[in-house]
Amino acid sequence: QVLLTESGGGLVQHGGSLRLSCAASGRRLSSYTLAWFRRAPGKEREFVSAITWSGETTDYADSVKGRFTISRDNAKNTVNLQMNSLKPEDTAVYYCAARTYYSIRPSEYDYWGQGTQVTVSS
Repeated sequence: QVLLTESGGGLVQHGGSLRLSCAASGRRLSSYTLAWFRRAPGKEREFVSAITWSGETTDYADSVKGRFTISRDNAKNTVNLQMNSLKPEDTAVYYCAARTYYSIRPSEYDYWGQGTQVTVSS
């Protein structure tokens, strides 16, 4: 069993930055793909970013490419999402997730955090 806990969400102005972190317990995540998803009010959960176990491959949704950066620290069992140039449309609950094989489909992820709210004011 893997327990994921997100932190770092909050309220920020348009153009501001936030850094989300996700800490894992219960199992080492060094062999897992880690990802961030988000759900805005009234919308489906959508892919934001993913990183392979080695950190060599990262992927981003077109809407966040060039603004968000995903990273991981296998020694600390954490994954981070640096979010810059935030826009009001980035407002959502952000979730970290883990699975053993690479995917950008939320339905294929086995473990999820409880989510952290990010609100970007205009």
